Amino acid sequence: MAFIALGINHKTASVEVRERVAFTPEQLVEALQQLCRLTPSREAAILSTCNRSELYLEQDQLSIDEVLQWLADYHRLSLDELRACAYVHSDNDAVRHMMRVACGLDSMVLGEPQILGQLKSAYAVAREAGTVGPLLGRLFQATFSTAKTVRTDTAIGENPVSVAFAAVSLAKQIFTDLHRSQALLIGAGETISLVARHLHDQGIKRIVVANRTLERASQLAEQFGAHAVLLSDIPEVLAHSDIVISSTASQLPILGKGAVESALKKRKHKPIFMVDIAVPRDIESQVGELDDVYLYTVDDLHEVIEENLKSRQGAAQAAEELIAAGTEEFMQRLRELAAVDVLKAYRQQAERLRDEELAKAQRLLANGASAEEVMAQLARGLTNKLLHAPSVRMKKLTAEGRLDALGLAQELFALDEGAPSDKGLQ
Repeated sequence: MAFIALGINHKTASVEVRERVAFTPEQLVEALQQLCRLTPSREAAILSTCNRSELYLEQDQLSIDEVLQWLADYHRLSLDELRACAYVHSDNDAVRHMMRVACGLDSMVLGEPQILGQLKSAYAVAREAGTVGPLLGRLFQATFSTAKTVRTDTAIGENPVSVAFAAVSLAKQIFTDLHRSQALLIGAGETISLVARHLHDQGIKRIVVANRTLERASQLAEQFGAHAVLLSDIPEVLAHSDIVISSTASQLPILGKGAVESALKKRKHKPIFMVDIAVPRDIESQVGELDDVYLYTVDDLHEVIEENLKSRQGAAQAAEELIAAGTEEFMQRLRELAAVDVLKAYRQQAERLRDEELAKAQRLLANGASAEEVMAQLARGLTNKLLHAPSVRMKKLTAEGRLDALGLAQELFALDEGAPSDKGLQ
């Protein structure tokens, strides 16, 4: 039996290669079933995100080449191209890697929480495909349990380490109930898209997206039930906005001190929280001089992010220790399960020998033999049969030079515990 974690990620492969190795949701069930059919993998799951594509496998024996060949063929890559950026972990290392992924320790953003949900989805799809059995299933459950412990017992995911998330986190500090707030987002690029997603996840009900082109603003607004306007409409919506976050490519400021002053008068000096993520800046620096305005720049956010990243790195060490413990606990349980199968077979064999000797004793009693004689013969017969196979095998092994078998047998049968003490020999 071997566990394998095989794949590529943002550390080993360019985005161009990651795009080619990615699995779409529609491909996953068929790909999993094909993977188990065409390779030695008895159980399989696939995790595919923008930053990684990984296969989690259980095999009778460690067999990597056929899996790599399948992955290369499936995505129409050359095997050499895939080998150049792929990594492989087996057994303990595979278990540890999977747990590190689930805890966000292998992510581009240290400690990011989304990966755990993506891993749970990968498990659900593999169950749907029928490619998760008892062993891989136990590994997933152990992984989820360890990730929960890490999230509960460390600060690995508590502090924001992205500009978008830091901006929204600061907004929450000023407006404790975002449900009642309105946010004005200026721009429609990737950063503002992430800000919109974080605000939406925090339950904010009213979002306005202002952009140079209404079409792009509408595309973004549609995803989050927001309202789209042009940049020229900002003065009309500014007075109703509690949160303003801006990130455009404009070379000139979009919001000036005068426009904000007018909005504050209409708001009766109700405060506005502003974050200017753009470089060059979208909001004139003089806006920060106004009462009732909390203005942060991208530099302010980077200071927050750096401090939070240090905090996460400290928590990461504690997380690694929990993962090491989780890995060892899982592997120990797995070894115990392996012993269960052997013990079950040994018990069945012993019970068969017992039944044979018992049947023989019952026949002797029926034929008139004395109970004392029958019991003595039953004891001798059962002892001889139980010891026969181990005795033959032990002699054979020691004859072949396997002297370690003697020590194992002594430990297995607890012979040291039954040996007479030195005191008893005196």
